[in-house]
Amino acid sequence: MKPVSGQERLARAGLTRLCEPGDRAVRRCVFAEGHVAAHERLRAERPDLPDAASDLRRIHALGGRFLCPGDDEWPTRLADLERASKTGPDGRAGEPYGLWVRGPARLATATQLSVAVVGSRSATAYGVSVAGRLAADLADRGWWIASGAAVGIDRAAHEAALDSERTVAVLANGVDVAYPPENAALLRRISRCGLVVSEVPCGVTPRRPRFLIRNRLLAALSLGVVVVEAGVRSGALNTARHAALLGRPLLGVPGPVTSSLSAGVHQLLRDLPEARLVTRAPEIVEEVGRIGELADPLFGQGSARDGLSGALLAVLDAVPARRWALVATIAESARLHAPAVRAVLVALERHGLVEESAGGYRLTPLGRAPSNDPSHAPAGSAGESGRRVAGA
Repeated sequence: MKPVSGQERLARAGLTRLCEPGDRAVRRCVFAEGHVAAHERLRAERPDLPDAASDLRRIHALGGRFLCPGDDEWPTRLADLERASKTGPDGRAGEPYGLWVRGPARLATATQLSVAVVGSRSATAYGVSVAGRLAADLADRGWWIASGAAVGIDRAAHEAALDSERTVAVLANGVDVAYPPENAALLRRISRCGLVVSEVPCGVTPRRPRFLIRNRLLAALSLGVVVVEAGVRSGALNTARHAALLGRPLLGVPGPVTSSLSAGVHQLLRDLPEARLVTRAPEIVEEVGRIGELADPLFGQGSARDGLSGALLAVLDAVPARRWALVATIAESARLHAPAVRAVLVALERHGLVEESAGGYRLTPLGRAPSNDPSHAPAGSAGESGRRVAGA
């Protein structure tokens, strides 16, 4: 595909301001008249909104850029969204007019090896631990981790991949808007070493429908979607459905059968023939990677976690995979008293499973290795939904 002209680029940028992503009526107009004519028509109806030139100046002032189909950095697999739309220009799942991007990485390069890791905002300690471990291990193998920059599972996945500087945040608002506000520091870190991507221009705040439309973009940019924790009404299941529509591998991580936050994942695995169960990064790579990349054998191999007592495992599952956490934070996640947790951490460090610095504790590569003992219930599996992590 040839790069678009300067006039069409301006029109595409303007359309992202003047209409909601995937608007059926606008897509019909673009299909019939072209981007420039459609933009002129809408601009005449909404002269009160910022014009495309000012939006382009704003993104450039932030060190970002606006990408269009045909640009070297444009991911060609986004064309799958057009092919997947139900009735051509009438479908809401069409290719974006353009993308607003911040960050030093090239979007086309990053998404050549990218996996979306998504899940519940109200994550349990189990879900946060698993999402972080999978994301960190995938990033260590050279994969990029894409997610929606929400709290809970999304944040755990982004943070775990940041050490390798391989994460892409796909937003439902402008790339200069921090939503939720508590993720402002996280988004700044991602914009410095990874990528922050949106279909809407700077300054645009989120609206509920935009999250669902955004999810199609998250699925399309990735080679596969991994759902870690999701209730039966979770927005992560919407991303999963887009993945299935696009023909992307759909992967689910099982959780405790008593947890309502794993019920949606279990439903996916039960009801969708294309959904596959995964528990480790090598299994994900086997499903979404190159032909011939098989997961290393699991059974018959020992793990440093095997044989640990319940208290040791409870604390170990509360320790982050990549970021450092204070003893108080780990104790809160494990629902144990800080003095007891401190003593357990000393023992875990002696076993080479955690490491300490001035910033607290985190898992070592040995500590991130999963247990091969099926008798070990993951921390947070007791009770109705495990232990939800406040503010995760």
